[in-house]
Amino acid sequence: MLTEPEPECAEISATDDAVGTRIGTGIAVTALALGLSACGGSDGGTSGGLPTPTPTPTPAIVITDAEAARFLLQAQFAALDSDISAVKTQGYSAWLTNQLGLAASQGGWDWLTSQGIDIAHSSKGNELFFSSEIDPMVWYQLYIGADQMRKRCAIALSEMMVVSVEPAIAGKTWPQYLIAGYWDVLTANVFGNFRTLLEEVTLNPAMGIYLNTAGNLKEDASSGRQPDENYAREVMQLFTIGLYKLNVDGTRQVDASGKPIPTYAQSDVSNLARAFTGYDIDYSKTKQVPVSYLTFTITTNEFTRGRMAFAASDHSTLAATFLGTTIPANTDGATALKTALDTLFNHPNVGPFFGKQMIQKLVTSNPSAAYVGRVAAVFNDNGAGVRGDLKAVWKAILTDTEARTLPTSSTAGKVREPAMRFVQWGRTFSISSISGNWKIYSQADAATLGQSWFRAPSVFNFFRPEYAPPNTAIASSGLVAPEFQLHSEVSTTGYLNTLTWSINATFGDAGDLKPDYSIILPLATDPTALVNWLNLHLTANQLSANTVSLIKASISKIVLTATSTDADKLNVIYGAVLLVMACPEYIIQK
Repeated sequence: MLTEPEPECAEISATDDAVGTRIGTGIAVTALALGLSACGGSDGGTSGGLPTPTPTPTPAIVITDAEAARFLLQAQFAALDSDISAVKTQGYSAWLTNQLGLAASQGGWDWLTSQGIDIAHSSKGNELFFSSEIDPMVWYQLYIGADQMRKRCAIALSEMMVVSVEPAIAGKTWPQYLIAGYWDVLTANVFGNFRTLLEEVTLNPAMGIYLNTAGNLKEDASSGRQPDENYAREVMQLFTIGLYKLNVDGTRQVDASGKPIPTYAQSDVSNLARAFTGYDIDYSKTKQVPVSYLTFTITTNEFTRGRMAFAASDHSTLAATFLGTTIPANTDGATALKTALDTLFNHPNVGPFFGKQMIQKLVTSNPSAAYVGRVAAVFNDNGAGVRGDLKAVWKAILTDTEARTLPTSSTAGKVREPAMRFVQWGRTFSISSISGNWKIYSQADAATLGQSWFRAPSVFNFFRPEYAPPNTAIASSGLVAPEFQLHSEVSTTGYLNTLTWSINATFGDAGDLKPDYSIILPLATDPTALVNWLNLHLTANQLSANTVSLIKASISKIVLTATSTDADKLNVIYGAVLLVMACPEYIIQK
């Protein structure tokens, strides 16, 4: 610690980064560290007759290559040499500040338009109903762009606030644009405030179609119709507060008999649903366009982005009481929605409920209660009296001691999602599209990756945050391993087959996508250097010495000579990449 100045001297403070905390890199530079007195000069003068003490500078925090790579593989998709260098130079906190300040790259909606998909091309077929275009859009978004952290965190959000093309949006008008519009909402708000994010998600047309807010009508006494409760239930259960009341550290509150206390009852769902009536797709944004080879006109796609439209005549004016809040009868729609979302946002469960799931997505499946509590505290107050500051939350998650300390427990860490492995591989090896159309389609079938973004089988995502593989030590220990819900003998085979086909130079439709191995081509003749490079960049040096030895021995069987061609060298690289990305020490991220 820096030596404090004498009480009568004006204190010159430093930021957390400057004083060399675990999230900084530099030695503290203050007037004191320079040997300057706040009351005198730099000549060793006195303060109150006493000599100015010479401070001991705080040692710089040295971040190793492996520590930087491990951090990057939590914060974004890949760990390139330039990123590793930036983290080591800037420190975790400053690097995060820079990333949080990066502007968003081209969004999914605009990319689809750049591909000419906003009109029905005779060469493409009727794009009005195509959902297959969703996949190239998403893969392009994740493979390309400097704003990796924004997109990595948006993917985490997409797995909590789920919208899926299956089954509700498939077959709807402009499904690919609906999904792109929702993706753009996530990327636009992922570094904003949770309250704003919640409102944009609620009023998004894709979410409206997926969870029945679009076209949700007020009650009708003559027919017995009641407002649809789907969104009201899921926004509580999955997006904000969860099923049970929580302590700030994410542990469940219990009643006198030791049973968990529900956060809401059916009456809360029914009443809250009234606040979400009166909204529908804004078709005023559309127009009918004739297409020469079709016998009908098609609707333009502007309705798929922006918010749904509100019709006061379809909105419930009954009083609504939920979660201890009452919306009075005859309250206008905007006020009713604001009250509903404010109530959800300010519920004490949101910080620990949201924080824990984001920790699970980025860092570890089983964070300690203390870790969850620290993140929830930042959600509740970012230090400046602001609740729901997502920039502060992401920083808290990624700079926490528990995140930055390499765990030794065999139950620590998390399973890398199959689709995330694929993105990491593509980013690491600068994947490109020969056609520019990024022709890779759904990988949701278990015979492929078993996972494809925005194709989750239900609103509960591909895996639940509380899932534990049955009849395992994980389950018997009261731990969870959410991504194992994707894991089976079939999905394992599918992943390995897909990886094998893809690593080998080109993949996707007609071999449209191509990785670039030039960065490691010179290492092909040196098995030790090659495996060490892959170990660092793909696993943050988490392969055991035995695994490294086995991979080196395997690829050494391909003998290269001075006359070996690049094709020969690439065969070595293909094998090495496959073996690293297939081994359990890679699949489990710590």
